[in-house]
Amino acid sequence: MTDSPPDPQDVAALRGLVDGFIQERFQLKLEKLKGDDDEVQAQRLSLQQAHVRETWLADAAKRVPQIQLASHTLKPIHPDARGTNLYVDQPVCTDANVIGTHTLQGQRADDVVGNAAALDVFKFLKLQHNGQGLLARLSRKDGATLQALSSDAQEATQWAQAFAGIVDGKGGAASHTLAKQLYFPLPDDGYHLLAPLFPTALVHGVHTHLQEARFSDAAKAARASRRAKEPHEHGYCDYPGMAVRNMGGSKPQNISQLNSERGGANYLLASVPPVWKDQGTQPPLRVTSVFDKRGVIGRDRTVYLIAKALRPFLESVAAVGNNVHIRDKRAELVQAIIDRVLDMATELQCLNGGWSADPACKLSWSQKQWLDGDALEAAQAAHETQAVAMSAAEGAFAAPEATEWRDKVAEDFARWLNATLSTDKIRMGDADFVEWKHTFLEVLP
Repeated sequence: MTDSPPDPQDVAALRGLVDGFIQERFQLKLEKLKGDDDEVQAQRLSLQQAHVRETWLADAAKRVPQIQLASHTLKPIHPDARGTNLYVDQPVCTDANVIGTHTLQGQRADDVVGNAAALDVFKFLKLQHNGQGLLARLSRKDGATLQALSSDAQEATQWAQAFAGIVDGKGGAASHTLAKQLYFPLPDDGYHLLAPLFPTALVHGVHTHLQEARFSDAAKAARASRRAKEPHEHGYCDYPGMAVRNMGGSKPQNISQLNSERGGANYLLASVPPVWKDQGTQPPLRVTSVFDKRGVIGRDRTVYLIAKALRPFLESVAAVGNNVHIRDKRAELVQAIIDRVLDMATELQCLNGGWSADPACKLSWSQKQWLDGDALEAAQAAHETQAVAMSAAEGAFAAPEATEWRDKVAEDFARWLNATLSTDKIRMGDADFVEWKHTFLEVLP
């Protein structure tokens, strides 16, 4: 703490920042309470009391041990693993030729793991004032920040110590039976036993870069100029052959905060040797659906072989009934089909954007949005070009709008899978349709 007294204006600004955050949390919870009966009124009063600054801060300080700031985490290795997560603030490696967390520099975003119900404490500590976060201020016991928390210096100091503890590890260093471990040979006899952790801060930095390269306005404008064969002030980057690993299912926040911000998506860059003579993935033209027999997915050999194995299995157990072994085997084969479908979808998504505007592309609008990241821009450009050629009497084209395509694509998948698996002996019905749709929706990015 500095010897000079804090600036009163600085204290007032910080207190306003804290009070504003707490009131915002209060209003969000208050909006969920409907009605005016006695029970609801009591709940409103309880919420109001819980969101008094001193009360909320005291409760938040008690909840800090439930979460931990982290740069390298364990759960992405296995969701049920329990062990050490690390927060590495200072770079261990400084070699600019090696890609690592140290290369993020000022663009680094730290992660937080633990009880998802306590993530509001982390959001509180991320609040910024004059370019500095509350966590950094509290860690160095900044006088203005302490006074903003409480007029009681001892109470404010105790809260600051509790909040600063978010960077501390929980318990001693420990691995887990579900964590990955590997023996690394030493120059002399013996080995080091290594327990790799997931570089969550680096992964999020890569994800941010890829999203910018694929979907930013600047990148879309550069691609549009390329399609129009016009010059542009800068280029753009393509990352073909990417895959997406989804973590956390319908609850990505259970893995970590940054994983939740990404919707569970974690990009995997292709690390395979190039095939120079291969023409690569071609846009699905002249078919009304990628699931048609002539479509990319409908005619895929791998999908055909998995379905060929699944059909006789379903026929063989039709008279047996249902048990956990049958459900697990069926889910395993269906998941294999979904994995292959997503692989092919990713290949199409990595094509040069705008291919769906080709007049030969007969896909539904929902499938175009799914498979072509520039579908909307390309369609609007095509409509504008056609509208210019039309006379006023003919009327103007209505440019397509971005729509929620996920439900429709999942329905297309479920309908196709029902038709693919149905035989003379077994018929897939509405219950199967709902199950396939729900399962597919969970993994759509």
